[in-house]
Formats: sequence, structure tokens, C-alpha cells
Amino acid sequence: MNHDSPLSPLPLADTPCRVLTTRQLRERGVSAADADEHCRPGGPWQQVLPGVHLLHPGPPTAEERLLAVLLYAAQRGPSVPCQGGGERPAPEVMVTGFAALALHGLTAAPPLSALERIDVLVAATRRLRSAGFARVVRSAGLPVPEEITGLPVAPLPRALADAVAQLSDAASVRRLLACAVRDGHGAAGAVLAELERAGLTAEPQVADAVDVLLAEGRAVAERQLYAMVADHGLPDPVWNVDLRMPGGPHLGSVDAYWPEHSVALEIESVAPHRDDDLPDPAPDRTRAHLERLGITVVRCAPHTLHETPRDQAVVVRTALMAAADREPGAYVVVLPR
Repeated sequence: MNHDSPLSPLPLADTPCRVLTTRQLRERGVSAADADEHCRPGGPWQQVLPGVHLLHPGPPTAEERLLAVLLYAAQRGPSVPCQGGGERPAPEVMVTGFAALALHGLTAAPPLSALERIDVLVAATRRLRSAGFARVVRSAGLPVPEEITGLPVAPLPRALADAVAQLSDAASVRRLLACAVRDGHGAAGAVLAELERAGLTAEPQVADAVDVLLAEGRAVAERQLYAMVADHGLPDPVWNVDLRMPGGPHLGSVDAYWPEHSVALEIESVAPHRDDDLPDPAPDRTRAHLERLGITVVRCAPHTLHETPRDQAVVVRTALMAAADREPGAYVVVLPR
């Protein structure tokens, strides 16, 4: 074919999706030879990844890069229709790493336009190599993706783990993890569990950030507890106190205490227990000791304060109302923690 001759028009005028695979082009009546001719230097198209074509000559937008990476990873897998025409990959592939964090809205993550490569998560059994701006991440077990802007995206804890795995700087890891929890993108326990699953907590730059992660998770849970009490009309407790017997030993520390009702509330630890660890018996000892003194102890997980604060408020209100039907609890000294 004479490369100086004008290219013949192709039957794609009614295709809103401007990123298509070779197979998708073939299904639309465009042969591989015609596609190659349109992608030659100076042509109206370009091949941005192996087997993936951009149907205009300019640089791809961030959305086009995302779709191109997903289509590249799913070329031999199933696909489903996408908004505006064309197809998008089925959930067997999903965006992960820094690109996924940007899609989740994490302010500490670089914007999509600044990323040289986009991570795509696939099954460990896939025979697929990284290419161009597509970086392949394999996993023996794929999470259920979330749909953001019509594309499959890894849940935030998994996306964080895949991003952190690429970092060697402890300050960067701390900033990323703290931002995710502080801004409400993910629960500290879920994030830490995913880091442990990926074997990252043994890495020095991650181990250094775990305390920051847990502190942020604790602070978030406390703020959610304050909001639960205020939003659901519960009586004000005394906050963050130590309980002691008059002139006697320390009984335990609690996050909220209603002295007139003898009801205490503890936020459970945000750190999950590793399989090789024994559960910390201290909270159970505190609860048993206080309940022997007639003090009801309500324990709540941080995720319940975030996900179902109304249900948690009902539990606390029930405990407060039940105080009228039981013997008064022992007198204890309440001290600031």
C-alpha cells in the first residue's frame, strides 16, 4: 500500500468509545491490516498497548489510559458493554495501586495525569506481561471490585497494599496510610489486615507506619463515638477515664462512662490479631472485673461506629435504660485518663 495515499474511511463513525482492541475492531469490520495502516506514523490512530488502539492521533486522556489498560489485561477474557458504547473488561481485571487510590479520591495519592504506569490486578494464573504504561499485578484471590466512573476498581485496602508495595520511603507510607484512615476512605483494621495479608508489615518502611495507622484509626473511632452520642440524643458521659476502687486498685480504662447508670463503653482495638497471636486478655479481664461490681460494659468495634451508628446507639440506650431495673453498681472513682 502506498503510505502517501489517503486512508480509506472505516465503518466506525457510530462508535463513541475511542479505545478498542484488535478483536473489537475486527468485529466492526476493520481488518488487522487496516488497523495497522491507520496506526502508522502520522496516521489518524495509534496503538497505545499491544492489541489496543486509540482512535485519534492525540495523547490519550486519563480515562482512555485507564480503559486501555483494562482492555489490554482482559483481551483473552470476557467483557461487558460500557457506557457510551464499546466494551469494558469484566471484574476478572480491575484497576489497583495508585491509580485506584486516585479514583477513590485519596488526596495523598498522585493524580492520574501524573502516573507513568497504571496498575491492573489480575488472577495469578493469567499469563500476561506488563507492557507500556500497563503494570500487571497478580493475585491468588481477587477481591470484589467497586465500580467508579463505570470502571472496576480494587477496594481501597487492596489498592493501598498494592501501592505501598512499591514504596521504600517510610514517610511516604505514613502519609498515604494516615490520609486513607483520617479522611474516612478505609477502616484502619481493614487496611492493616490487607497489609498483613500481603506480607508488608514486616517491611521496615511499613512497620514504621503501623503505629501511625493505628493512632489515626483510634482517633477516627473516637470522633465517630462522639458523633453517635450527640446525633442520637444519648446523655453525655464522661470521656476517656480510668476507673478505680476508692483507695484501691485500678479497675480499667474506658472510652465513655455514665456514672449515674453504671454503664461503661469501650472501643475495641482497631488492630486485628495475627493468626499466630493469642488475643489480648486485658479487655476481657477489665470487663469481667467491672461487671462483678455491677457496671455494664458495652464494647463496640470501630466499623460499627462508622457503618451502623444508629444500631450501636440503640445498644447503648438499652444498657442505660436497663440500669433502672438492676441493683446500683459499686461506687468507683473516676479519673481523667
